[in-house]
Amino acid sequence: MMLPTPQLNQYLEHTPPELRDIVLELRNLIALAAPEATEVRHSRGFTYYDDERGGPVSAGICQIGIHPDHVRLAFIHGAFLPDPEGLLEGEAEYKKYVRLTSYEKVPWDYLKGLISASAGLDPRTLGARQQPHHSKQGSLKVRL
Repeated sequence: MMLPTPQLNQYLEHTPPELRDIVLELRNLIALAAPEATEVRHSRGFTYYDDERGGPVSAGICQIGIHPDHVRLAFIHGAFLPDPEGLLEGEAEYKKYVRLTSYEKVPWDYLKGLISASAGLDPRTLGARQQPHHSKQGSLKVRL
């Protein structure tokens, strides 16, 4: 289950419309690519992880960070994701992100692939999870 629309709108009320549209579309992608994700709201966005496998680090899928002039889709284990287009950036050794400034220029299919790869990554082995987790398609658990 996603955040109720009134709460989401209140949380995003000071976000510029262009960035809000990016955030909303990213949330849709995450629900499709990682239906097992738990959504947690934080001060600058949202964190997504599979709580049946662990917490935001050990089972982290991605984060949406809302900045004044862009949105970041970040991956705690981003250095281990396939990125043939070289879109992932960041100074941190493992955490990487994609900077998104314009809805029209966002590579949506590519991001869906990154989210799926991250959801399937086992950070203990840095490979794909051996036994995929099955859950209800399209449902997204929410924690506030």
